[in-house]
Amino acid sequence: MKLKVLVTAGDGIGPEVTNEAVAVMQVAAEIGGHTLELAEKRIGGIAIKTDGTPLPEETLKAALDSDAVLLGAVGGNEFNSLPPDKRPEAGLLAIRSALGGFANLRPAFAFKELAVNSPLRPEIIDGADIMFVRELLGGLYFGKPREWDKAKGEAWNTMRYTTGEVARVARIAFQLAQKRRKKLCSVDKANVLEVSQLWRATVIEVATEFPDVELEHQYVDAMAMHLMNRPKDFDVVLTENLFGDILSDESGVITGSLGMLPSATIGGKVNLYEPIHGSAPDIAGKGLANPLGAILTGALVLRHSGGLETEAAAIEKAVRKVLEEGFRTPDLARANPQGFPVLKTKEMGAKVRETVQQILK
Repeated sequence: MKLKVLVTAGDGIGPEVTNEAVAVMQVAAEIGGHTLELAEKRIGGIAIKTDGTPLPEETLKAALDSDAVLLGAVGGNEFNSLPPDKRPEAGLLAIRSALGGFANLRPAFAFKELAVNSPLRPEIIDGADIMFVRELLGGLYFGKPREWDKAKGEAWNTMRYTTGEVARVARIAFQLAQKRRKKLCSVDKANVLEVSQLWRATVIEVATEFPDVELEHQYVDAMAMHLMNRPKDFDVVLTENLFGDILSDESGVITGSLGMLPSATIGGKVNLYEPIHGSAPDIAGKGLANPLGAILTGALVLRHSGGLETEAAAIEKAVRKVLEEGFRTPDLARANPQGFPVLKTKEMGAKVRETVQQILK
């Protein structure tokens, strides 16, 4: 099987972690007798510098002509003075919109080996395994009108959803719950926002199609607390765009680092994959970045766009095995009472590749 993947490494640590993810994917695919056809294009800050736009037309064209897009990270402090529609992040929003993926899957699971890195007590996070399903093409990030009127000293954004937009992402969340522990928690702010009242009513209606899935509702502020004191109670968590962005990042405390969290955006013309961490320009080029989130994202590429379950599972197993053997990156070694070896970005990538080879061979 041949899988055509566009790689857009982006800015900051994006190229470093993406290189390791691609190398691991290639090893897994090759052993399984499959071929990755790779192309590289620019997005974000690097594209602004070379092409004058955060999403060049050739990048978008290549994305639409691929089976999957693997993104590193975009952004940097040097671009903060630009208008929002000219910043690197605008390129990310634009490619998401163009590819049409509306359901962002963000798994957050506890690694027993990394419990010491979490600010939460081990008994709280042990066994936690949450799949966030974040609606990605609506809400405040895309709603109009939106404007910053500097002359008047005011700005506004619009949170907007339609019944159809909510229903389609809710169905994906319920379908995932059916394959997991058959529990779904929908997060909103229906006590204050009309858009959340529409959200809740629509989710309740869709739930009638999935009588085997237990549905509960939480307000977003309460959910932020529950993720910290009882994360094991949740299975699939369905949220709108802004709430999902915040809550899934918060769940980084469950794994011990944001550098461990992958994501996949599905439902459109081409699936888009990216680790959820940022570009971390302060450590870019120093070999300090954790590539495991990007590597786990590569596993999602093989699973959801290539149907290569064996290879994807081998990558995930390899990451756990490397952690079990005591290897860490700097972000995972801040609390390191056992003195585990601390690896640089390329070293960790090489260790995972070696372990994938052992598992698949």
